[in-house]
Amino acid sequence: MKTKFTGFYLIFIAGIIIFISTTAYLHRGETGEGKIFRIFNSEQQYDNSKLIKFDHKLHTVDAEIKCEDCHAAAVNSVSSKDNLNPKKKNCEGCHDVKDKNECGLCHYDNVYKKLKSTVSEINFSHKEHSKLQQCADCHKDLDKVKFSKESSQVLPDMESCYSCHNNQKASNACESCHTNLTNLTPKDHLRSDFLNQHTSSGQNSEKNNCMMCHSDNFCQSCHSPLKYSGNNTREDFYAPYYTKETATRTDRDALQKLTTAHTLNYKFTHGLDAAHKSFECKTCHDPVEFCASCHENKGDMITGISPKSHLQPNFTTVGVNTGGGLHSELAKRDLESCQSCHDVQGSDPVCVRCHFDNDGVKGTNPKTHENGFMKDENGIWHQTQGAVCYTCHNDPNARPDGISGVGFCGYCHGPESR
Repeated sequence: MKTKFTGFYLIFIAGIIIFISTTAYLHRGETGEGKIFRIFNSEQQYDNSKLIKFDHKLHTVDAEIKCEDCHAAAVNSVSSKDNLNPKKKNCEGCHDVKDKNECGLCHYDNVYKKLKSTVSEINFSHKEHSKLQQCADCHKDLDKVKFSKESSQVLPDMESCYSCHNNQKASNACESCHTNLTNLTPKDHLRSDFLNQHTSSGQNSEKNNCMMCHSDNFCQSCHSPLKYSGNNTREDFYAPYYTKETATRTDRDALQKLTTAHTLNYKFTHGLDAAHKSFECKTCHDPVEFCASCHENKGDMITGISPKSHLQPNFTTVGVNTGGGLHSELAKRDLESCQSCHDVQGSDPVCVRCHFDNDGVKGTNPKTHENGFMKDENGIWHQTQGAVCYTCHNDPNARPDGISGVGFCGYCHGPESR
């Protein structure tokens, strides 16, 4: 008896599955996309190739007809729901629509149905966009195909839209264009392994532009050291990392893989990335606190982890006309590298220990500027005491409206200039 009931239930369930599948198939109709499936799509495209004979390439390239000659309603359309397909009157300009012998040129036998239009759940105005855009900017490759469905991009993708909707030329807020925000997640984001693989996905795909949707600080929600550690020091170099509270998790290895920004030997190789600027370390790390915890020399070059160049005997040479040594060459070659540790505003005593001019006398201090660095005399040092020049040039007469021929002002202005 139990076997009979089991067989009955299996047949009953199979019948339900067959019924649903058959109903879905029958609802697909002419459009190929029925109501059952439509709720999953924010965009509904139709195939008109069975309703009419047409060739975009023939019209736009061979006949040199403009898009607006056929899609005349587009230039005044303010809604994505508008049907912008050509009307009979648009065809009359070239075709003799009254000659019944010519019907077969465009129409299939006994097929005279109204063309179906693409439906999109977006706020869109062709009228506004056509003022600045050409049709082909958004609807690509229509000059190479017969029907629009054959085009590589009949409707613009997010990458195309973002070229303008980048919050500079136009708003990049989702709701400014999308009327339905419930299904905007890209398909690749729905993969079960996306969190683990999203880095390589972004690097390998030219189409993948994370910043189209994500703000600058979005990554910090996972990749911020502060999420897993209260300290950002050399003792916690590989943060974010699992803490004591999460150490009991059985998936802590996966957690580490997800949240760690750098490989486990990065402490020994990060200098390579920092040198050739493949990464902007300051995006996450404060150079004053984070880097200095290891690279601070504390007054003795040997006690800190200093760059190899700093340990060379000729790294710094003191004295006028000595050239400054290796550090001068490196600074001229890549000053940004120096700035990553040394404050360019002058608060770092390492630089201002030598690079200052307190007497206003030429030739008594290390040379800092290249020959001809000052292209004209219209500098901010004439207007404000806050000019960066006065960080190093600090003789008593180094000020706006100083005495001509004296100290800093005397470098350019002789006594007669007063």
